[in-house]
Amino acid sequence: MADWFERVSLTGSRVHLVPLGPEHATGWLAGLTGPVAEHLSIGPPADRAGALDQIATALTQADRVPFAQLSPAGEFLGSTSFYDVDPGNRSLAVGYTWLAGTAQRSGVNREAKLLLLTRAFDELGAVRVVWHTDERNARSRAAIAALGAVEEGRLRKHRRRRDGTWRTTVQFAMTDEDWPVAREGLTRGLATG
Repeated sequence: MADWFERVSLTGSRVHLVPLGPEHATGWLAGLTGPVAEHLSIGPPADRAGALDQIATALTQADRVPFAQLSPAGEFLGSTSFYDVDPGNRSLAVGYTWLAGTAQRSGVNREAKLLLLTRAFDELGAVRVVWHTDERNARSRAAIAALGAVEEGRLRKHRRRRDGTWRTTVQFAMTDEDWPVAREGLTRGLATG
């Protein structure tokens, strides 16, 4: 069985997912601004040192496998991660996802999710992939549902937001039984758009 924590690269035609590292700090700083960070647990970094700190935090979380999202030309577009990685229960979550404004609505997110889900289900043998999002983030909820994930419920007072208020988290999941139909829909969507 594959190593669930292995830092691999995943390559598509619109996006390349590569292991996140300090070399991505400049792109991180430039991309994680304004509305992009609105619903994230981290705020926009003030400077390159702040971006390096945020990347270091992502790299030191034991149950997380963070990726940089790059254009085929190598331009930094954003970040995403596997987290809550649990090989024993063959499950993981996809999140900590953000895209710079220039990459939004470009098909990058859809292809990145196809790459991540292919890795999870087809290579790692996952039986369950989960997403969590703030109930106030309607755009994220719609995007997750469009992947073929099923809303499972709400976790009240689940996490603190940066402003100190409590977030209700909406949880979605996809199982290995859902994956064939979801893969077909994602593949078809990328071919037509």
